[in-house]
Amino acid sequence: MAKNVIEIKNLTKNYGRNRGVIDVSLEVSEGDIFGFIGPNGAGKSTTIRSMMGFLKFNTGSIKILGLDSVRDRNEILKNVGYMPSEAWFYPDMRAGEVIEYAARVRGIDCRNEAAMLCERLKVDRNKKIKELSLGNKKKISIVCSMQHRPKLFIFDEPTGGLDPLMQKHFFELIDEYVNEGATCLLSTHVLSEVNKYCKSAAIMREGRLTMLESAAIDDDTFLSFYEE
Repeated sequence: MAKNVIEIKNLTKNYGRNRGVIDVSLEVSEGDIFGFIGPNGAGKSTTIRSMMGFLKFNTGSIKILGLDSVRDRNEILKNVGYMPSEAWFYPDMRAGEVIEYAARVRGIDCRNEAAMLCERLKVDRNKKIKELSLGNKKKISIVCSMQHRPKLFIFDEPTGGLDPLMQKHFFELIDEYVNEGATCLLSTHVLSEVNKYCKSAAIMREGRLTMLESAAIDDDTFLSFYEE
């Protein structure tokens, strides 16, 4: 039986008048590609940032890779590849410098893996960040999140700005890493990505979570969660 890589129990994050997340409980098994879906403002990013230790939540508990998200945050970050929905880089750095800097921060040699990822995703490492399109910036963020071969990937809206071929290459890479023992949580608005690639899924709406029996979701069910 697969062990849980993510365990969230009764997570609540209150922003006062603004909605956060309410009593969220979630489990993601080792080897899963887990679809995390919902409209903007539903609480997906709040949940993810709480998992990463970037937000202090009010009540509940989170375990990542069997470690407490608050007490063991630094150890968790060593073994997670996190890609935020919007990645900000120094505009005058070259793409290769950003990727190398991300590896140095972790204190590990990622050159071989980075070279493979850059080749697969067609990353021009000589271009400055300010010269790049949104899609090309996304590719750099993908390389930074994958190059250290983490046990868990957490992607927040990763495919926005990527052309269809790069989207295909991205999911091929996920499949390869998962087949080698990794786990992936994919936050997305794209129903076709969930139906095609995810093994299980949950939908966030108005700060609350609904687990789905299957990752295969029809359009009407999907859209119903977006309706007020």
